[in-house]
Amino acid sequence: MGTKKKRILVSVLQYGVLAVILVFLLFPLYWVLMTSFKTNMEAYRFPPTMIPESPTVQSYISLFTEDNFFFIYYKNNFIVSGVTAAITLVLAIMSGYALSRFKIAWNRWIVAAFLSAQMFPIVSRMISLYDLLGKIHLINTRTGLILALTAAMLPLMASFFDSIPRELEEAATVDGAGRFQTLFQVIMPLVKSGMVAVGIYSFLMTWDDYLHAVTLIQNDQLRTLSAGVALRYLGELSYDWSKVNTISVVGILPIMCLFFFFQKYMVKGLVAGAVKG
Repeated sequence: MGTKKKRILVSVLQYGVLAVILVFLLFPLYWVLMTSFKTNMEAYRFPPTMIPESPTVQSYISLFTEDNFFFIYYKNNFIVSGVTAAITLVLAIMSGYALSRFKIAWNRWIVAAFLSAQMFPIVSRMISLYDLLGKIHLINTRTGLILALTAAMLPLMASFFDSIPRELEEAATVDGAGRFQTLFQVIMPLVKSGMVAVGIYSFLMTWDDYLHAVTLIQNDQLRTLSAGVALRYLGELSYDWSKVNTISVVGILPIMCLFFFFQKYMVKGLVAGAVKG
């Protein structure tokens, strides 16, 4: 009985700790959601109200009927995030396959260069990036922003391809398949989970990007959601917290849906390349 009581006590403590962590992580989302249903006056009240005293959807109505700039920022976010994710995925597949299958003396240095580039903070390269894009006239363009974001987050998929036996490619070659036919018809279906993980990761990181967007884009018609909200809805003297939180709720919905439908592939992709063979 003593051992059984200890196990029950340990289980209760474990679930209690998990519950505390869950509340700590989810409370900001709860607060954003509740604030979106408050009036701006109630959002400023101190002490704050945990639940809206008189819930209202006026901020949502105003956002969808009166605010045209929100849809411009929203559309730009989808365009930039989607194109960046697509380009990043194509480059990751090609570079990862090349590094995995074509062994040269410089392979390790190439991989080290890619990985070391991820170690430096983004702000450390913004000045040189701005100067470079300015020289080729890509400041204030979606193309320049997409290229900058792609370069900032390009991952390597070499480990995913390393886990695929070479015998499959040899068998495809014997059957008359070329290099690209083998890659697209034999190898890529086997690393589907890794491709989904890379694509979703790139989309998520681009969707939340602020520093690149606010630095490289000054045209209000081309701004993405994060930069647009910061520069248009957060004023120097007063903030419309109700609308800002409403925008946050609407802005997070695509990410939640994306993660909900593809979380299985993301988990598989994150661990698929960890084991070789």
